[in-house]
Amino acid sequence: MGRVVLHSDLNAFYASVETLLNPTLQGKAVAVCGSEEDRHGIVLAKSEKAKKAGVKTGQANWEARQCCANLITVPPHYDQYVKYSRQVQSIYKRYTDLIEPYGMDECWLDVTGSQSIYGSGIEIAESIRQTVKEELGLTVSIGVSFNKTLAKLGSDMKKPDAITVLDETHWRERVWPLPASELLFVGRSTTRKLMDRAIYTIGDMAHADPALMKSWFGKNGLDLWSFANGLERHRVMPIDFVSPVKSVGHGITCNCDLKREDDVWKVILELSQDVGHRLRIHGLAARGVKLFIRDNGLTFVPSHQMPTPYPTQSPMEIAQAARILFDKTYSWNHPVRAITVTAINLVPRDQPMQLSLFHDDAHYVRQQKLDDCIDDLRRRFGNSAIRSASLLSDIHMPNDGRDLVKMPGNIYS
Repeated sequence: MGRVVLHSDLNAFYASVETLLNPTLQGKAVAVCGSEEDRHGIVLAKSEKAKKAGVKTGQANWEARQCCANLITVPPHYDQYVKYSRQVQSIYKRYTDLIEPYGMDECWLDVTGSQSIYGSGIEIAESIRQTVKEELGLTVSIGVSFNKTLAKLGSDMKKPDAITVLDETHWRERVWPLPASELLFVGRSTTRKLMDRAIYTIGDMAHADPALMKSWFGKNGLDLWSFANGLERHRVMPIDFVSPVKSVGHGITCNCDLKREDDVWKVILELSQDVGHRLRIHGLAARGVKLFIRDNGLTFVPSHQMPTPYPTQSPMEIAQAARILFDKTYSWNHPVRAITVTAINLVPRDQPMQLSLFHDDAHYVRQQKLDDCIDDLRRRFGNSAIRSASLLSDIHMPNDGRDLVKMPGNIYS
């Protein structure tokens, strides 16, 4: 029995959930859009009817309305997207525990060992498709293949509410004529570089010299050549798999440009609260802090980092280090638009550390107990249960739940 991998992709997920929440939107051109007042006025998702009218994800709201005069725009409800995502995954769990999410609306499933119970891969895919529609009112497109890359490609080939099979015998006939840009991880820049070298299709990539692919793109070139030839064999991780944490960061685009150091400090402090909380969840401490700034001229200022005197989980110590980095490196040529604070060089929290002769260990222990107590209160009663007085005023950060959304990570680690 050969390996069978499914890739299940919820169709127009955000827009479909909004239609479930408001049935009057059914069959209409709908776009889920960020707030223009909060400077996130772009299309996050669109319905099939809006898509056919030319609306694209990432468009500015005004551009989308030009494409579709009768477009209905609605704000995102991230808590509902998380709820439905979990419900869909609970359906997947009926067939296998090898479920690897790729964002909120996509998952790989390895059903190789499930076929003796639930039938062939295509039968399992059909059962999932029907169950999701009947129980939740959502539709999925599912790719069925022998590896993750081709399963993902299959789910993209036919939408919505469809199943595409790319088996080991006939997959080349369907895949190789496709544009190279259709392959996972081939973005705009890579597509341009491939076209400059007369590589236009996935088949062209498959027939290229792997040594040349490596010379052009490094290790990624060899990976792309392997994907194009159907040689990728990365496993689908179990649903409860947690990848090793190498850094913990939190970033945000502010509601308005920040023109004063005090406003920047408030955002840094609020971001650091989340960073410290997540360090505690993972039982880790940071030996360094990294700060990333983007100004309102959309200039990506190079990130800077510095070590901390001791491994820390303290939001205040993380924030203070980030502020030092900001004061040393930011020239204020433009107001600040976006900030990211990241804890780096992580070690286990209980790892022994070498103290200096002048280290006040009693103060360190007291501060750690205080931070643990604050974190526990926030966890039990909400983030606003206890906070720094300086954060009680407007800190120019969106509060619409977008931090609940988990972005895709490295799927081939």
